[in-house]
Amino acid sequence: MALRVMVIGGYGNFGSIVCQHLAQATGIELVISGRDPHKLQRKLDELNAQFDTVYEGWCGDAMGAGFAGVLRSNDIGLVIHTGGPFQGQPYAVAQHCIEAGVNYCDLSDCRTFVNGVGALDTQAKQAGVAILSGCSSVPTLSSAILDQYRYRFSRIDSIEHGISSSAKMPGLSTVEGVLAYAGKPIKQLRNGQVHEVMGWQDLTLRKLPQLGTRVLANVDVPDMDIFAGRYGAHTLSFKAGAGLKLGGVANCVLAHALRVGIVRNHLAWAARLHRLGSWFERWGDGKSAMYIDVQGLGADGLPLSLAVQLTALNDKGPQIPSCAAVALAIKIAQGYLPEPGARPCVGEVTVDEYLTAINDPANLSLEARFSDAHATPLHTTPARPH
Repeated sequence: MALRVMVIGGYGNFGSIVCQHLAQATGIELVISGRDPHKLQRKLDELNAQFDTVYEGWCGDAMGAGFAGVLRSNDIGLVIHTGGPFQGQPYAVAQHCIEAGVNYCDLSDCRTFVNGVGALDTQAKQAGVAILSGCSSVPTLSSAILDQYRYRFSRIDSIEHGISSSAKMPGLSTVEGVLAYAGKPIKQLRNGQVHEVMGWQDLTLRKLPQLGTRVLANVDVPDMDIFAGRYGAHTLSFKAGAGLKLGGVANCVLAHALRVGIVRNHLAWAARLHRLGSWFERWGDGKSAMYIDVQGLGADGLPLSLAVQLTALNDKGPQIPSCAAVALAIKIAQGYLPEPGARPCVGEVTVDEYLTAINDPANLSLEARFSDAHATPLHTTPARPH
């Protein structure tokens, strides 16, 4: 029996990518959801013409009363919530899924939203459903990469990671979300002590293989609360930035203006920066990357470091946050039963399952490089879907 998957926000930036992949997946029946009937119909027409089939749609407010009944009447087995921004959003969709007895995941990378979902844990367990938040680049993919190479370390001391996107602009809701903490304090971990940095401040130049030098700044992610307990790290940091250096500088200036009170609401400026970025994206190189640097001790008790980079070419970067949910849906359709409860989405999919879901080895590659105490390269491991 096919797994019926409803994608909320299925005509949006990330939702469209999720739907594109699920439309081709075996054992999945796709139902696309959204509040705008015209956008929804255009997406249905597009997919119907592309794949010569008939996909279903549901138009309405997934946060509104009665959505649990919609899920039951449509025999939905999994809901994928892509309708951000998630900053300040209630858990209404997840609660409707619990009421309907339907598994749920979302693409949130908002630290408070993802790590606060445990408030629904008791209800989810009683209903026998999995409520998985953060089914995205962070923390799902970042933890999957660390899980894959964790066996090489007897102890992990520090994890420093980040994302440099291409110049191609995401949807406005994504920009609003990532600028929500501009100029606001972010709690990170340094030598076992909590310390604060300011969002979109502390500009850093980092040289990334295949991408050249990129501008990065402090960004808040769920990993900051997860990795200390999961991996025992005493130092944790995360930075991100846009493909063009001008974008990083613009975000930094906005963050400073918000911090000192010159600007009081980031939303209007998010729209302006989105328009500006959309105009400048033509000068981008189409390359994105996630990097993870790990320091610790190897199995022999000697210092060991790991540098991992997942690289996306030709503006394929948005596939990365989108396809964790695709990988999870395919895995469930093949018989996987996630443990009931509400939690961040870590440990649910492997790197291979992730890359297989994207299925674009020409444009996505993952390289892992270990070095010993003397910074001597031990080996480089390319990862491709099997």
